[in-house]
Amino acid sequence: MIEIKSKREIELMEEACRITALVHKKLEEAIKPGITTLELDRLAEKIIRENGGIPAQKGYPSGIKGVMDFPATICASVNDEVIHGIPSRKVILKDGDIISIDLVTYKNGYNGDAARTHIVGKANAEDKKLIEVTRQAFFEGIKFAKPGNRIGDISFAIQEYVEKNGFSIVKEFQGHGIGRQMHEDPGIPNYGKPGKGAKLEAGMTLAIEPMVIAGKPDIWELEDGWTIVSQDGTKAAHYENTILITEKEPKVLTLY
Repeated sequence: MIEIKSKREIELMEEACRITALVHKKLEEAIKPGITTLELDRLAEKIIRENGGIPAQKGYPSGIKGVMDFPATICASVNDEVIHGIPSRKVILKDGDIISIDLVTYKNGYNGDAARTHIVGKANAEDKKLIEVTRQAFFEGIKFAKPGNRIGDISFAIQEYVEKNGFSIVKEFQGHGIGRQMHEDPGIPNYGKPGKGAKLEAGMTLAIEPMVIAGKPDIWELEDGWTIVSQDGTKAAHYENTILITEKEPKVLTLY
């Protein structure tokens, strides 16, 4: 069931989103060659808790027998890791890497979800384009995030923009509604047909998140049961914000 948030619920949710945006800013400042993904994870948890929030992803159940609950505050996915990378002291960022960070803050009963991809040290033109196309695909999609449109209008705009720029969309994972639960209805694929899917209404809160691979769209799941990588070893990027559907233009809640 799709929930329409009240004015008070939106105010509470905005606080969780504000913390998520703050953490992303501080992590961006901290990312440099030589830092480990575990150090980034600990910094993220520290900032969330200092601001009265709870790391919503820490302990998130896998739902799969034999696979541990997610053990960290952030998903830290490096290079060919698309999503759900587990932070580790063994993963030391080096010059030329790219890292996608996905994090969710829980506060006042509500969640704020966002993801960013960053270049570590010096950038090359191909990686810069991958990251920028992924980011812009989000903004192309939310041009259609208005009452009366449908989820498929957002999905199609994202897919069209990514593919015309020569990259591939990950189809096995998608965006989602968000509020009291991290994942709510409706699901929001990053591909689809205009005019299809749930109709958008003011008061809906959505996490829209293009996941893009430089090469072919095929993916693997690693043995940890969480980390998703590109099959061909090419790099991947991820960009996400929590948005609010209003009577006019959508409001992005997780921009700093």
